[in-house]
Order: sequence, then C-alpha cells, then structure tokens
Amino acid sequence: MARIAGVDLPRERRVEIALTYIYGVGVPTSQRILDKTGVNPDTRVRDLSDAEVARLRQVIEREVKVEGALRTEVAMNIKRLMDIGSYRGGRHKRGLPVRGQRTHTNARTKKGPRRAIAGKKKVIAKK
Repeated sequence: MARIAGVDLPRERRVEIALTYIYGVGVPTSQRILDKTGVNPDTRVRDLSDAEVARLRQVIEREVKVEGALRTEVAMNIKRLMDIGSYRGGRHKRGLPVRGQRTHTNARTKKGPRRAIAGKKKVIAKK
C-alpha cells in the first residue's frame, strides 16, 4: 500500500484519483503532479513501483502544501479574521454562512436543527 503525506492511498483506484484522498490535492493538482513525475494517470496504485511512489512523495513534499500544514494555515487564516473583527470573522464566530448566502430560509446545515418556539401549542383536530 502506498503511503504519501501520512495517507494510505486506496490500492484499487487509479493514481490520478487516489492522490485526491490527500487533503489539499484535487484532480487538477493530481494531474500536475503526475505530469511532473512522469507517472501514467491510468496506473492502479497497487501497480506502482517503489521508485514511482518515491517520486510522487518527493514532488508532493516539495511543491504542494498538504494535510497538517494546510489545515494549520486555514485555521490560522480563520483565526486572524476573527481577531481583527472583520465581518467574515464574525460570521465564523457565530457559525453562520460566510459567503453571503441567505439565512432567512435555508442554511440549516450551519445553523443546526430548528428550535421549538416556547409557548406554541399544536392544534388538535376535533372529531
């Protein structure tokens, strides 16, 4: 099993797709990495030689910010927005949508489940 950047790549997937299991690597980045290393994108992970895995690992470590370092950078960027008191930082603090989406309706994922209204009684149908 190929292990790159602390992630075990799935053996049965094509290399092009398997690299996307690494946080910070999407399909375009994966294609760029494979072009630089000269690895065929259609190769299955189980069929990669040790030399190819080593080349992939080397290029990813040198040129792409992935996993822990990227997560740390993203967290620090969000913390900076909150510390300077920007509008976006405030939205992050409150757990609301940051990018201008409407919240009157929708946004249930960020806002959480609906809360019950105090004192409201359910109407019971008469027979």
